[in-house]
Amino acid sequence: MTKPSVDVAMPPEPQDAAELARALRAQLASVTGGLAPDVYVNAWWDWYLNLAKEPPKQLQIMQDAIDKTVDNWSFGLRAAAGQPLSPAEGDDRYHGDAWAQWPFNVYARSYRNYVDWWQKAWSNVPGVVPENERTLGFMARTAMEAISPANYLATNPELLETTRAESGKNLVRGFSNWLEDINRSLGGKRATGTEKFVVGRDVAATAGKVVMRNELVELIQYAPATETVFAEPILIIPAWIMKYYILDLSASNSLVKYLVAQGHTVFIVSWKNPNASDRGFGMDDYLRLGIQATVDAVSRIVPDQKIQSVGYCIGGTLLSIAAARFAADGDQRLASVTLLAAQQDFSEPGELSVFISPSQLDMLEAVMDRTGVLKSEQMGAAFALLRSRDLLWTPAVNTYLRGKRESPNDLMAWNADGTRMPCRMHAEYLRQLYLNNALARGEFQVQGSPVDLAAIKVPMFVVGTETDHVAPWQSVYKTRGLTRSTDYTFVLTSGGHNAGIVSGPAHPRRRHRVRTWLNASETLTPQVWFETTKPKAGSWWPIWQHWLAQHSAPARLAPPPLGSAATGYPPIADAPGEYVLQK
Repeated sequence: MTKPSVDVAMPPEPQDAAELARALRAQLASVTGGLAPDVYVNAWWDWYLNLAKEPPKQLQIMQDAIDKTVDNWSFGLRAAAGQPLSPAEGDDRYHGDAWAQWPFNVYARSYRNYVDWWQKAWSNVPGVVPENERTLGFMARTAMEAISPANYLATNPELLETTRAESGKNLVRGFSNWLEDINRSLGGKRATGTEKFVVGRDVAATAGKVVMRNELVELIQYAPATETVFAEPILIIPAWIMKYYILDLSASNSLVKYLVAQGHTVFIVSWKNPNASDRGFGMDDYLRLGIQATVDAVSRIVPDQKIQSVGYCIGGTLLSIAAARFAADGDQRLASVTLLAAQQDFSEPGELSVFISPSQLDMLEAVMDRTGVLKSEQMGAAFALLRSRDLLWTPAVNTYLRGKRESPNDLMAWNADGTRMPCRMHAEYLRQLYLNNALARGEFQVQGSPVDLAAIKVPMFVVGTETDHVAPWQSVYKTRGLTRSTDYTFVLTSGGHNAGIVSGPAHPRRRHRVRTWLNASETLTPQVWFETTKPKAGSWWPIWQHWLAQHSAPARLAPPPLGSAATGYPPIADAPGEYVLQK
């Protein structure tokens, strides 16, 4: 008798399973805002289990809770008696006289005690992995900022007084601002007020020509402003995570205009704003089309001269990779390398580390796989979470409760003009550089060959910024130990990742520290360097300009023509070109 056939379900193919997992992660990301929940659950669980094994730490936390509670009651009783009491030393949000009055000083005091208690509770628990402690710190800080009494009308005496004095008109204006922002967000429009900074007129307005264009970049050559120029041209590689004109803002803030006025022939790369069709661009493509192709172009337009190369942020990381490859190949076209807030060693990536983990990158790649790119709004949201007080809560309170719309400046307008990241490039960048630190370890490969930063021996000028949350200056400082330049200058300037670099030559509130080594081995720890290098008032721009002049040929020449039709690089269009206008 023949047995009936039975259909047996076959297990899914590995590729199908991977695609299903990626789809599920992408769906989850739409609910969590792109954050990987397991990262935060694991961090909390690590803290909880290790805390359970540490009775002394538990007692310390409980004792601190009792002390804080007693302080709250004691302070509240004294405040209720009518005695003005300052609630929180060291927190600028509560320094006003109104905050010294009951009950608002009690609100602020209780809040600060609660924040202090949490900070001690999640930190210094023996056995907790440092990455998990940072994740817990990020979660707790974000939550604590959200419940600050300064953020709400009912608990903020200054807001209440403003509302009383204006008979509520501030709230009417704030509601109008909120409706306007909602409409602009839904309509895909830029922030209010940024429209007055028109690219090509108010910003990115330095005269020049696009002299090369490929599928990834435009190369802009700027018109000379002096009768003679330094022989060596400058090639600037900005980050493709931003529009290039952060270095060519309004006239007083334009690094490009400043360099041209000092007698330099300046070229700059303008990156394409990629879309879904560009999802396959990888790091090799950015190196080939973004640096190798533009170095070739500059070398032909200004023949027989070496190039002063400059890289900003991730553009500086790519430039260091290119410089190492050029040196290894015997290509001597680079006269020097200047790196602006650019990392090569990512072992200490700073606050961004809370977004860098295998699980988080898996989720991010799943999101990018759907769209082909990482949208600028997603990157902006991540940076806003890292500095939620400055970038979320303070602007929200001012705009929607005080009813005051901040007038944007050129830097703010640039910041609102975001760019996208191709799926493949961004995944390679985050995994290889941030997660694996492959470049500093000598394991990063370009076209199958490892990159050794020790091959870089040309003069170097490296700039870090004091309050940089993207590329911490202590991390930028490590470049010294990875390269072998015998003419190496490190500058630390005040400000953050963007404002510290955009530092006009007469900036009244800037300071900098600078030190030069004329050998390849001597160095100091970051802390010792900081303590032994005295600060000086003023912008770092003139310091760099003087350095460039010292590293240029003494003879000044007639300016080269804009482009070179004879060598295949005729002028194509007026600056700022087409790519920077892409939305």
